[in-house]
Amino acid sequence: MKLAILSCSPQSYSTRRLREAAIQRGHNVKVLNTLKFAIDLEKGMPDLYFKQKRLSQYDAVLPRIGTSITYFGTAVVRQFEQMDVFCTNSSASIANSRDKLRSLQILSRHNVGIPETTFVRDKKDVLPAIERVGGVPVVIKLIEGTQGIGVILANSISTAAGIIELLQSQKQSVLVQKFVKESKGRDIRAFVVGNQVVGAMRRVAQGQEFRSNVHRGGVTEPVILDEIYRETAVRAAQILGLKVAGVDLLEGKDGPQIMEVNSSPGLEGIEGCTQLDIAGSIIDYISNQVNFPEIDLRQRLTVSSGYGVAEIHIPEGSEYIGRTILDSGLREKDIVVLTLHRDAKVIPNPRSQRELQAGDRLLCFGKLELMRDMIPSKTRRKRRPKVQELPDLPVAEEVFKEKGTIEPISIRVEKDVSDHE
Repeated sequence: MKLAILSCSPQSYSTRRLREAAIQRGHNVKVLNTLKFAIDLEKGMPDLYFKQKRLSQYDAVLPRIGTSITYFGTAVVRQFEQMDVFCTNSSASIANSRDKLRSLQILSRHNVGIPETTFVRDKKDVLPAIERVGGVPVVIKLIEGTQGIGVILANSISTAAGIIELLQSQKQSVLVQKFVKESKGRDIRAFVVGNQVVGAMRRVAQGQEFRSNVHRGGVTEPVILDEIYRETAVRAAQILGLKVAGVDLLEGKDGPQIMEVNSSPGLEGIEGCTQLDIAGSIIDYISNQVNFPEIDLRQRLTVSSGYGVAEIHIPEGSEYIGRTILDSGLREKDIVVLTLHRDAKVIPNPRSQRELQAGDRLLCFGKLELMRDMIPSKTRRKRRPKVQELPDLPVAEEVFKEKGTIEPISIRVEKDVSDHE
């Protein structure tokens, strides 16, 4: 296998370990600086140039895209996809995971645990939003922060309001998130490769620091996850379309809560803690998958006029309840069931004798016109109880003038400009 590792930091631990693991397995591997590519677009001929020369053929690409070059990096990965080169993580999945708001929006429609989160711009919405996530303390996060940068814990409403307005005045987009008290100062990093967790560690913050990132001085210990935590980590990666991911989980009283999903997780901490060959697991996965590049259905299905993919729900009282997939008549309508979603389980390529139940969701491929008729009209969701009216949010300057209402804090907005990969 001829493998390209996209990385701006060839001497970083992660890049070196991946290269070593590939060489140990007899693969031809090169580390290519992501910023040295040129993307050529021509009718029917997507192409790439590297250092002013046409790029040679590669079997697979392993992207290690730093935060500060997300836009150009994902464009390079997207070009490899158009050239039918297998990419461990797609351009879309990298973009989805890099934006905290976008990733939580995607995860929120699925049956996986996430901390209650809100995103506001109008200062009048801040106090009601804090109440909706359970009140203070709350965690305030920059949408594109990494390694714990831009994560602040606010213990009072006035402090939270002042911090949010201050950050917004600096053109920063912020999330307000429920503070999971029982998980204070610790979290779990589950390393997902393909459809399994290949290693996991618990990170514990030190001293008064509530952020458990290793870059913030957190200590680590290996951990063996139970089935629920493993399934949650794998599901989170799959929902975002990631084949290699670091899934950060909080240990909530109601089970695992997904804090973040990282598309370029570092290897030094997890390998040092667990003593596992995580890099080797990644290379083995790529080698096994290289002949099955991911297909962008949105591009392929446009050539089949009138056909597409749709999700069909089986509501209470449906005529399909109690019928098997074979007896449902879907196949006679030229509709093929690809996966069946039942509660938190995903059943791929379900057997024709499987009975359908209320609440099932069927991902189907077939004639769009026929599937459209099977999708029930949307019903209005029940509204939450009205939140008690709160006074207008004072501007940050006025908040900070109120003596004794805010605990002493020091805020520094840091921007991650390093290409750590």
